[in-house]
Amino acid sequence: MTNKFQAVVIGGGPGGYVCAIRLSQLGLKTACIESRGSLGGTCLNIGCIPSKSLLNLSEEFHKAKNLSNKGIEVGEIKLNLSKMMKNKDKAVTVLTKGVEFLLKKNKVTYFKGTGSFKSKNEILIKENENKKETLIKADKIVIATGSVPVSLPGIEFDEKIIVSSTGALKFEHVPKKMVVVGGGYIGLEMGSVWSRLGTEVHVIEFLDHITPGMDKEISNEFMKILKKQGINFHMQHKVEQIKKSNSGAIVSTKDKEGNKKDFSTDIVLVSVGRKPNTSGLNLENVGIELDEKKRIKTDKHFKTNQEHIYAIGDVIAGPMLAHKAEDEGIAVAENIVGQSGHVNYDTIPGVVYTTPEVASIGKTEEQLKELNIKYKIGKFSFMANSRAKAIDDAEGFVKILADEKTDKVLGAHLIGPHAGELIAEIGVAMEFGASAEDIARTCHAHPTFSEAVKEAALSVDKRAIHS
Repeated sequence: MTNKFQAVVIGGGPGGYVCAIRLSQLGLKTACIESRGSLGGTCLNIGCIPSKSLLNLSEEFHKAKNLSNKGIEVGEIKLNLSKMMKNKDKAVTVLTKGVEFLLKKNKVTYFKGTGSFKSKNEILIKENENKKETLIKADKIVIATGSVPVSLPGIEFDEKIIVSSTGALKFEHVPKKMVVVGGGYIGLEMGSVWSRLGTEVHVIEFLDHITPGMDKEISNEFMKILKKQGINFHMQHKVEQIKKSNSGAIVSTKDKEGNKKDFSTDIVLVSVGRKPNTSGLNLENVGIELDEKKRIKTDKHFKTNQEHIYAIGDVIAGPMLAHKAEDEGIAVAENIVGQSGHVNYDTIPGVVYTTPEVASIGKTEEQLKELNIKYKIGKFSFMANSRAKAIDDAEGFVKILADEKTDKVLGAHLIGPHAGELIAEIGVAMEFGASAEDIARTCHAHPTFSEAVKEAALSVDKRAIHS
């Protein structure tokens, strides 16, 4: 039996399911194909959501152990890791079922199986449960199959000793020692989780700084704070080999001077990036062009070299972020029906959900210098923010970069409490082309963390009140 749809989305992650819902809202008969067996993609199943659950729970555990310092006397604090993991899994299950409900509510046909191109308008679905094959036809097709972790050459994940972020979410016991290869967002988040729960964490990074691409001043402050929390950093070290041993693994490295050093560890988390998940789609059957990084080539409307086939999210160029994929999902759906969907890539925030949080939007100082754009800086420390001081959570600062002549906000970089929420205000301001003065003249409630944003905006014009 052949089913005919006006639009089919391959992939049910944040980009895919959002795209499918919007296509259906716009009046198209729509299907969504997801191979995992549950919707939400990497983000919801084995990425953003479970990691944020563990980040929160491990932070609660850490705080509870230190409550007596704040005048709250408690008994012995014990970790029940099994219960913590069940709590994490429950959050994932509730949310994935919620997404399934949303597809049903919006009349999207949901196929649980692996989709691949049989021809330019035909998709063959190998269903998960009964291994049955279903052939469907579509007028328009959107590829939204996301990304998968990459390892180092010659090193394979076993998800027990040498793990990706997926394995790092499922430990049954707290490891005594863990080596994290790569100082990016994911490695530092997972390193923070296990460090708080009692693991000795060592981060090995090839560069001389962590979080590549982040504003350098924020990156340096971030590393300082993580060191204070007990995480060990080994910068400008290249991993040459990872060998399993009787007790775990040996990570062999070489520093920039050529000195060799071995790290004996229980667990190795390899967190060196992700790559587009396009294998098994049979893209060659339809002649889809890829770029040099094996990403699907698209134009500004997310259209591939095949007129009716589109691609969004981690399979195309740009930051591999769930919210970027969601915005592209909405935009491509609107483009398909003749509307003017677009994504402003200059206002896509990035957040690291450690404690403190780190958030960034727009240009960094390094990028502005490279582009030869003259700018002003406004900074404000959370040490001078009354709400942050009152709750003893005052590490970090807000930094706003504005055009030297026009005062237009060009970028903002935050490290501190609730940075991931505070960045949204600056995102809205940038979307409307606001100046730093616009933010500075907007009344902010007192006492709130958001006042630090206002003060940083005032500081652009050297008129901060509380510093």
